Amino acid sequence: MERTVLVIEDEMDLADVIGYHLEKEGYKSRIAYTGHEGLEAAKINPKPDLVLLDLNLPDMSGIEVCRRLRMDSTLQDVFIIMVTAKSDEIDRVIGFEVGADDYVIKPFSSRELMLRVRAMLRRVGQTGESNKLCVGSLVIDKAAHRCWNEDQEIQLTALEFRLLRIFLENQDIVQTRETLLKEVWNMD
Repeated sequence: MERTVLVIEDEMDLADVIGYHLEKEGYKSRIAYTGHEGLEAAKINPKPDLVLLDLNLPDMSGIEVCRRLRMDSTLQDVFIIMVTAKSDEIDRVIGFEVGADDYVIKPFSSRELMLRVRAMLRRVGQTGESNKLCVGSLVIDKAAHRCWNEDQEIQLTALEFRLLRIFLENQDIVQTRETLLKEVWNMD
């Protein structure tokens, strides 16, 4: 499965170089040059698996972007690596307190950054992420049997939930009556 990395970086040359290295490593990259663009780009399907986030953005602080990503129920499980020139301990502490998973100080080597990206993305299958399925604004948590549309929880019966899950997990695949009876109603 191809992983998507969102780069939120106002230095266009640096953002393009990072995007190039991500593509070279086999990841799909998405680039945003401002905080607001980044927040919008994070909502595009497929949602990113990882965000590389600069702290010094022209329109808002990277800290605020991180905070908003963590407050959004559809994006709160996305990994965030802060990539910034701010090297003081207090900056790193604040970054981790608002939800960053890692912190890389500029200047950095592309090789080190790609190794950190790879290490972070190895964790995707080990978290609750695999229990969540997102299609557009619809999110279902398979383990908790809960469903949301645009941050509003939808109350579903167990049967409705199983039916929705089957359809979302098998998009673009016709489901026969026999398959639905077996998978949803547990009838042979």
